[in-house]
Amino acid sequence: MRAVKHLLIGAALIAIVVAIAAYIGQTKVSGIGPTPLLLQQAEPLQVPAGSSFRAVVEQLSERGIVDQPLLLRLYARQHKLAHRIQAGEYWLEPGTTHQQLMELMVKGKVRNYQVTLVEGQTVRQYMAVLHAHPQIIKTLEQTDPLNIAKQLGIEGSAEGWIYPDTYLFPQGMTDLKLLRRAYQAMQKVVEQEWPKRSQSLPLETPYQALIMASIVEKETGASSERAMIAGVFTRRLQKPMRLQTDPTVIYGMGESYRGNITRADLQRKTPYNTYRINGLPPTPIANPGRAAIQAALNPAAGNALYFVAKGDGSHQFSATLAQHNRAVTQYQRSKRRKDYRSAPAQKEPEVAVPTDSKSAQ
Repeated sequence: MRAVKHLLIGAALIAIVVAIAAYIGQTKVSGIGPTPLLLQQAEPLQVPAGSSFRAVVEQLSERGIVDQPLLLRLYARQHKLAHRIQAGEYWLEPGTTHQQLMELMVKGKVRNYQVTLVEGQTVRQYMAVLHAHPQIIKTLEQTDPLNIAKQLGIEGSAEGWIYPDTYLFPQGMTDLKLLRRAYQAMQKVVEQEWPKRSQSLPLETPYQALIMASIVEKETGASSERAMIAGVFTRRLQKPMRLQTDPTVIYGMGESYRGNITRADLQRKTPYNTYRINGLPPTPIANPGRAAIQAALNPAAGNALYFVAKGDGSHQFSATLAQHNRAVTQYQRSKRRKDYRSAPAQKEPEVAVPTDSKSAQ
């Protein structure tokens, strides 16, 4: 009996020791969650597709970011997270805890970059921006709008169909995939704005509105003038009068444009020379933003048929040719400003700025 009693006591003591050890172990495992990683500065973490959690932990351990890899693996197992991590590039900041690390990988909060496509620029200019971005994979060699249209499944030209905006993207983004996103964004904007148009417009299709919006975008960057500029061109179409707008001439000149338009350029008949053709040019001449599209669809009322740049980014509007000629003399010929500019300065496109938000798909 005494031997049995001793065995029972021994077993109870072992059970208590095991329970205490398990409690201590569980406490240590749970305690690693709020503990910060060993980071002195922000660092990227690559999780390749198909990687095991063990391999990720080993990478972190080898880099000195995690000093208790076993506890981290046990923590992930305890919370059933190890098999839920997602592949991608993550951005780890100083102060990031082990728990936050797991949340990043489980929720797929990959590192994002950004690129800005500015209103009023052409497809070729956009391609130059994309190809200069160090995080965008270049897959398109031909950058002209006709070739890009073929890649995107657009009939005709891609000019005008690329929506200007700031786009966030994860590692591995290609130029074609980003362009497709921008094309889909423009389709959505046109679809939203076309039903809101003025019913008296001389524009028969959404594409004609896109052409008009591109001209408005190139003529002014001043938000207060977009609808007024659109009003001038709308009334000219209704008269009918030729649009006679320099940006269309410049677009038609292509690479031969060197910063100035000569009299010969204005007299040369091209599909885009609105001094020589009636109506709209065959395609947009740039990629307009939503505000320019809204202005084209809802032009300001009035009687102005002419406008001339004052040199400060704004324009003088005139109802008659005589008034216009006087304005040209005043602002262009008599006392032209030394800091003359025909439109407000545009901001430079932003590139290669990482963020920590969920990747836009």
